[in-house]
Formats: sequence, structure tokens, C-alpha cells
Amino acid sequence: MKFKLLVLGIIGLLFTSCQNDQSVLEVTTFKLKSTANSIEFNKLDAEVETNYTSKQPGFIKRQSGVNEHGEYVVLVYWSTMSAAEASMQKFMNDTSVADFAAMIDGNSMKMARYNNNDAFKATTSDFIEVMSFDTKADANLEVFQETNKKVETGFTVKQEGFLQRIIGENEKGTQVVAVYWDTKTNSDKALKPFMQNPIAKEFMGMMNQSSIHIGRYQTLKSLKNNTMELSKKDKVVALLNSFNTGDTTPISYINPEKYIQHNLAVGDGLQGFGEVMQHAPPQGFKANVIRAFEDGNYVVTHTEYDFFGPKAGFDVFRFEDGKIVEHWDNLLETQPANPSGRTQFDGTTEITDLDKTAENKEIVKGFIENVLLNHEMDKLTTYINPEKYLQHNPAVADGLDGFGAAMKYFAENGLVMEYTKLHKVLGQGNFVLTMSEGKFGKGEHTAFYDLFRLENGQIVEHWDVISAIPPKSGWKNENGKF
Repeated sequence: MKFKLLVLGIIGLLFTSCQNDQSVLEVTTFKLKSTANSIEFNKLDAEVETNYTSKQPGFIKRQSGVNEHGEYVVLVYWSTMSAAEASMQKFMNDTSVADFAAMIDGNSMKMARYNNNDAFKATTSDFIEVMSFDTKADANLEVFQETNKKVETGFTVKQEGFLQRIIGENEKGTQVVAVYWDTKTNSDKALKPFMQNPIAKEFMGMMNQSSIHIGRYQTLKSLKNNTMELSKKDKVVALLNSFNTGDTTPISYINPEKYIQHNLAVGDGLQGFGEVMQHAPPQGFKANVIRAFEDGNYVVTHTEYDFFGPKAGFDVFRFEDGKIVEHWDNLLETQPANPSGRTQFDGTTEITDLDKTAENKEIVKGFIENVLLNHEMDKLTTYINPEKYLQHNPAVADGLDGFGAAMKYFAENGLVMEYTKLHKVLGQGNFVLTMSEGKFGKGEHTAFYDLFRLENGQIVEHWDVISAIPPKSGWKNENGKF
């Protein structure tokens, strides 16, 4: 409950601002939880504006947008601080925004408020650029403000599709510039000439370069949510959530002519999927998707199931032409917290470092091949951060000491954990999943699904599901585990 109230409080800041004779602008950026449906969130965002924010005294304008990296921005203009504060207090006690708030990753949220003297006029804008920054310590602020205005009158106002440029400053001296365009295309056209313009170069030269944050956002209203195509991740999450809701629509995301099943306890095709559903207990199956990410045509999910009993599971779905055509999974009964108090599900969920996906996949691939397959233990600290290694395996404690203690226990008790083949490496940003084959315990043929989180080129967190592969005589399909 405390966490929920905290999130609601933070989200409430989307509708607040600071005192100014003219108006105040609040800029809030955030990402959605990895399991959130972006189309559903966009609809909820519009409802929040229509049903709540626009009805508050002193409200001027609210706009929401999203960029290609999945970062959202909400810009809210208020006439006075008192109006903003009244809106915030009411918002924090309004339960109608709970679903909206629950989809936002609170850890990714950043908020700043700025005084501004520009009356908002860009009502037809479909694309917004927002730049915040600090000026250099030795900058002449009077000259800076003059140059700031020259950028608009000498360059921006002359560009095709330009609608309005709003500038502001907060109590810490941080500056903001919000530029409104009719379309992304016209914003793109102006970008390169801006960087080459002498006035713009002078303007940028007065900034503390390390403080600059630039965001370029398509407004949500321009995305035409009702006709948007669900992402592959959204389709998978909707399919798993249908266990909870009973909604049959997500079944249509599976190709009825081609559905290759690698869960060896389930028959091939939609028929096999249907047979499992027919044997569901009276209360049905439940699925709480904790993490989800895409890698090309693949979607990976980490889920807390009630599926013939509580289970932890990793699922991998492959798409062709927008439809699910193949499925792999690994399931394990839910276990008590490990020696470090961590569960099979808790820990970081935010997807970051999207530009490092390929690099992180190679690092994890190297760890599996060199350390786990080739037993080059001297390379362990090349891949795993020796100062920070959070472990979610039910039997292993945090850190390299925990890893070493587990290996010692196996050796002393005649047990094995042997990786013999790496089948797949899938990742997005800071998360990488590997699917491997080997032997475990007393030598059982085993599937190892390992999820790693990386920071700065090293593994810092690990979850896994280790599950025995049944004898072929018991398989309900001929596709194999991998």
C-alpha cells in the first residue's frame, strides 16, 4: 500500500508546477513497466486528461508523447501554483488513476518544473522537442537569454512546420526549451541545419554539455491508438494475461496453421494448447508477468504462474508475420526465498541500455561458453561483477562467495551442474536470456534457462529455472525441448 501511494504521489506531480505570474510548465519523463501494454496505457492517459486534469481550475494544457526508445513525456501548463497544488491534492486521493499509475516504472521517472512567460498556442502540434540543460558556470546570463531569443527569431521561426518555442527556468537555474512542430518530418528536416547554424552553435556553447538532455517525442494523440498494431511483446503479455481474464481475443495472435510447441507435456499446435486449457482447475490458471522483452522475432517473458500449482517460468515465443508460430518454456515449482532473502521473481524490471543489446548478448554468450561450458573459472570475474552479484536461484546466496559455496556443495555431495550445449541467446538492453542443455543433480538430462541483468559490461543479477527434460517416451510432441 505504501508503494502504491508513493507511485500515485509521484504520478500526481505530472499535474503540478511552480509559481509564476504567467504560467508554469512541468516536464515529466518515464518509461512503462516492461509488462505494460502501451496501447492500453495511451488510452488511459487520454482518459486521465479528459476525466480529471482538464477539469481542474487553472488548467491550461496537457500533452503526452513517446519517443522511439519508449520514453514518455508529459508536459502540463497551469496558470498558478495554487491551482496546481489543489489539483495535486485531489489527484492523490483519486482512485480512478490507479490503473494508469500501476503501468509506470516509478524508478525511471524524472520531473522538473519551470517558470515561463509564453502563452501556449501550439494546439495542432504532433511532435515536440524538449531540451533541458544548465548553463556554464561562467556564462553571462543576460547574454545567454539574448542568444536564446536569437535562436528562435534567427533560425527556428523560419523553419517549415514550426509552431511555437517555449523557454523556461526553474529555481535551480536549469533551463528548458520546448519546441512544437506540426510533424516529425519537419522537425527532422530542421535538425541538421540547426546544428550547423552559427547562432545555434553560440547558444549550445553556453551550456554545460554534461547536463544536456534532449527528447524528441511523437504526441500520443497523433498515434491514432485505435488503429495501432500491438507490439509482439504486447501480444504475448495479453495472451498470458488471458489466463486471468478469460479473454479469448489473444488466441487470435497464434497462427492456427503453424504453432510449434516445445513444452514436451503439451501436444503440438492449437489443439494441444486447447487440451491443456480444458484440463484447467475450476479456478483456472493464473499468470503474473514480471518481465518481458523483445529480440527481433522473439519475445521472452518471466512469469509467476499458478499452473497446476505455483510455478516460476520463462517462456519464449517466436513470431512470423505478426503471429506466434513457436513456443519454448521452462517451469519450476515456486521455492522459498534463497539464503540472501531473494525470491525467484523480485529484483530489477526496468529495461535500460537499449544501445548495448548486442554487446551484452556477447558478454553473456562468452560467460556461458567460456566459464560454464569450458570451465575457465579464471575468467569468472571478467563476466560477473565481483562487488555486486544479486542471486535469485532458490538455493544460492548473493555474490561470488555464494556461487562458490554452491559449487563446493555439489562437489562434496557427488552432484553435478554441467552445461553441455548453448542453444539460444536472446536479449534486449540490460537483460539477456540463455537457453542451455546439460546435466543436473544426479546427472538428469536438464534444461537451463538463465536470465542475466548487466551493468557496465558485467553481470550483476541472475534468475534461473532449472528443469529436468523427461524421457522421449513421455513426450506429447516430437519437437524437442530446444
